[in-house]
Amino acid sequence: MARKKAEVPSKAAPKLILTADQIERSLIRISDRINELETFDVQTVRRGATPELKGLELAITDTLTRAFGEDTTAYRQFENASELSWYPAIWVSGAPDPDYAEPIRNRIQRAISILAQAQRSLGEDLSDLQHSAGEIVRSTSNSLALSRRVFVVHGHDEGARETVARFLERLQFEPIILHEQANQGRTIIEKIEKHGDVGFAVVIMTPDDEGGVKGGTLQPRARQNVVLELGYFLALLGRDRVCALKRGSIELPSDFAGVVYESMDGDGWKQSLGRELQAAGHDIDWNKVMRV
Repeated sequence: MARKKAEVPSKAAPKLILTADQIERSLIRISDRINELETFDVQTVRRGATPELKGLELAITDTLTRAFGEDTTAYRQFENASELSWYPAIWVSGAPDPDYAEPIRNRIQRAISILAQAQRSLGEDLSDLQHSAGEIVRSTSNSLALSRRVFVVHGHDEGARETVARFLERLQFEPIILHEQANQGRTIIEKIEKHGDVGFAVVIMTPDDEGGVKGGTLQPRARQNVVLELGYFLALLGRDRVCALKRGSIELPSDFAGVVYESMDGDGWKQSLGRELQAAGHDIDWNKVMRV
């Protein structure tokens, strides 16, 4: 007589890779299944199962498949959570009905424990994913912060612009001046976005325009594009990587309260700008800073 070959378990599929949003939705689904199990009335079960209990089993299977993939290694660890029905191993016809409630209650408690472990596993996956994303953001941020490209925002005062640009070059930085970059059919804001991959921005505010409250006295103020670009780089880089320089007595934008404006009247702005660049993580040759 031929010997029957032992069945070899099929190889499990690799674990399903989910996004952070998909993991969060899976965690919610598992919480819903746990709540359904905790509120299920086992006293309603007759003959080992009911349509409601079978429906709950299917819901658990579907939830685990969505969370871990179909027949994956991870899925197999938790698939027993869907085994809620119970039938006696031996039952003689005509004998009193066995107690179905207690065995099924035990299976429900086991299912809750298994699903709770599935939640912990997914929670750890989410934590790892968020940590990895944070490392990428920090790495990108650090790389950007240490870039020696410095965007120079300016108005009509070409002398102030050239003075700042040459000072930055002396310190081994690369000043990015918008009008020196090719247009390539782009709008102004598109050019700013294109060349905004800088580690620092210097905003030169000079009295190029006049303005004030309607009916009030006109006051010198910076060009409106300069104010706009100041806000843009504050949002893009953060206040610690933007230095605002002002020349003369000008009206300063009230919306940027807390921004420190360094005066360009005299040479003290060079030391101030050097300190800001150093605080942003750059190496500064102070001998060059002090060289007027």
